[in-house]
Amino acid sequence: MTVARLRVGTRGSKLSLRQTELVIEAVVRLAPGIAVDTVIVKTAGDRAADVPFDRLEGVGFFAKEIEAALAGGRCDLAVHSAKDLPTELHPALVLAAVLRRIEPRDVLVSRSGAGLAELPAAARIATSSPRRAAQILACRPDLVPVPIRGNVDTRLAKMERGECDAICLAGAGMVRMGWQDRITEWLAPEVMLPAPAQGAIAVEARRDDAESQALVAALDDAVTREAVTAERSFLARLGTGCRMPVAALADVRDGRITLEGLIAREDGRAVRRQRANGPVGAAGWLGMTLADALLVHAAVIMGRPHEAALSGRGRGS
Repeated sequence: MTVARLRVGTRGSKLSLRQTELVIEAVVRLAPGIAVDTVIVKTAGDRAADVPFDRLEGVGFFAKEIEAALAGGRCDLAVHSAKDLPTELHPALVLAAVLRRIEPRDVLVSRSGAGLAELPAAARIATSSPRRAAQILACRPDLVPVPIRGNVDTRLAKMERGECDAICLAGAGMVRMGWQDRITEWLAPEVMLPAPAQGAIAVEARRDDAESQALVAALDDAVTREAVTAERSFLARLGTGCRMPVAALADVRDGRITLEGLIAREDGRAVRRQRANGPVGAAGWLGMTLADALLVHAAVIMGRPHEAALSGRGRGS
């Protein structure tokens, strides 16, 4: 390996920097003596930190600028939360590694220490995700989801100031930051199906940079990549980005993939879940097949308000 210095692009949030540290530590173990620089890139999502996600234009607002910096040569690798990556990568880039996923589930952090079932009626649960809000309301229609933006530490501080009674967010971020003792409850997938690719760290490289790709190839976890490929394929087929209530989680074992997908109405009054399975190696096909099955089952017409497609159908399984 002839790479002597590596520039790694990332967002500037504490969690993004911690995830980048994990990648850099792994790279240095593989290539002792390599010099690594961190290149912080401010994304559209960072610049509009107080704007609700549904008002941001386009998709990939936590990744596009980092991809552009990588494609333009400002850095040699880019580190992302895999769930933030657009389903269609920049044409000059490849997904060089997907690190082993530590935990896909969401968590609840509450001021009182009460779990989801114990929170009092009208308690305010803060989340920036329509997916989380819909599933919370499906489980507890008496609760009040409220919007929240900011990095994990910012959200926790807002809760402590009394802006909400609880927060729902990805558990992997809490674990990576060493804040797992603040978690009130881990939410089972039966209650809160995660976002596609949640909990995984993705590393991109330029398509024509074989050396950087080779450097991080050993970081790729085959099981996680297979699961993430199925989940991202499901999302891509639906074409919804992260603005609509869509969730997916794949389990890979014994040479088979089981994928569960979900689509919902934002008010939680209609939720559709379905599972499919197939052989390892067919992750992309499985994701598309499950998406098509859910769309037919729920009579969803993408491109229209999905309330009209799901209204009056109740919860499903």
